[in-house]
Amino acid sequence: MAEMELTFKDLEERRKREEDDILAVSSDLSLRMRRAISWGMRAEDVDIGNDPDLAFICYWVAFNSAYAEEQENSETYERNAFRGYLQKVVNLDSDLTIFNEIQGRFHGPVNTLVKNKFVYEPFWKNHLGHGEEDWRARFDSERQVVSKVRWNDNDVSSILMILFDRLYVLRNQLFHGGATWGSSRNRRQVEDGARIMAFLCPLFIALMLDNPSVDWKTPRYPVVQE
Repeated sequence: MAEMELTFKDLEERRKREEDDILAVSSDLSLRMRRAISWGMRAEDVDIGNDPDLAFICYWVAFNSAYAEEQENSETYERNAFRGYLQKVVNLDSDLTIFNEIQGRFHGPVNTLVKNKFVYEPFWKNHLGHGEEDWRARFDSERQVVSKVRWNDNDVSSILMILFDRLYVLRNQLFHGGATWGSSRNRRQVEDGARIMAFLCPLFIALMLDNPSVDWKTPRYPVVQE
């Protein structure tokens, strides 16, 4: 991949150039790319410092467009679906671009988000009296995994799984009305989340475009011709 920062506008230009080739391999991938890139471009038009809530929401929809399959709709399914997707893109990332970005300029924001208990689902379950009394030990263990970033295939996969579990809680807080728009209480985690999604999502989409023959599954709500 190019060394300069990749944007969704770059990806849209590439998608248009390669559309016929993509369609020849997979109409499902073509649909995913149109949807994901459209939301990613909208996210890039948002000033994260000004409106991190909207930026994060748009980036998450772009991510969702890339991984979601036409299956049951449940939290367990969603987590399993994006974990499977993340493992797939990590396996395809032979240049180690994702890891190098996490280890480099985004190590700080990733670490900060992972250390935030307010985006850790077991914390909330315990707070609401649904068990998870051991949440703090598990929380500290996951923090250690991310703070001691060393390269191998398992490490980057583990880091992404932990990171996106946190991002998924943040997503739920915003999507399900569990946060006030523009609230000062969760500014840091929303801003960090938006910036992390802003650098990871284009990398994921580029890997998909690099590998059109991979089975990316049928997207939700496929286009139906009347």
